[in-house]
Amino acid sequence: MGKQIWKAGNMLYPLPAVLVSVTDGQGHDNIITVAWTGTVCSDPPMLSISVRPERYSHKMLLETGEFVVNLTTEKLARATDFCGVRSGRDVDKFACLGLKKEKASQVAAPLIQDSPVNIECRITERRELGSHDMFMARVLCVHAGEEYMDAGGRFDLSRARPIVYSHGSYHGLGRELGHFGYSIKKNKNKKTNP
Repeated sequence: MGKQIWKAGNMLYPLPAVLVSVTDGQGHDNIITVAWTGTVCSDPPMLSISVRPERYSHKMLLETGEFVVNLTTEKLARATDFCGVRSGRDVDKFACLGLKKEKASQVAAPLIQDSPVNIECRITERRELGSHDMFMARVLCVHAGEEYMDAGGRFDLSRARPIVYSHGSYHGLGRELGHFGYSIKKNKNKKTNP
């Protein structure tokens, strides 16, 4: 089977579709959908988001240097899309969507209470890259909903029914296929080939 050759483009899919909450510090909060996001470093914990400079939230990110990444779920799929196509210049997304704000512990931007995980972040660096500016940020703390914990006290992502973004579409995540390291774990009952 052959493969087509396409012009250079971002084909790294799927991606997490997250809701990023921001504030201007003057009583105006906003939510922006971001799929250009990812882990930067584990020690210290850091992540990045990339935002177009013309977006309403971009100025808030520059002014406050803070934001909250709120993970999304199948229940939040419509809100995730809405927050990506409507501007906070025109509509209060929290009010319009009925999303509940929760006070963050380290930053001024609010958490989205409806999200299973909220990650409070402080920007350490901004890189102007072209269509988007990348904001690298230190993770200050993480909030995880207790209803998503398993019997061992670990966060069970499958209970949250997360969504991802892939080439213009949102998708629910399927079943778990294995844990980190399962491919080399010895099975007492079965012989495995490398």
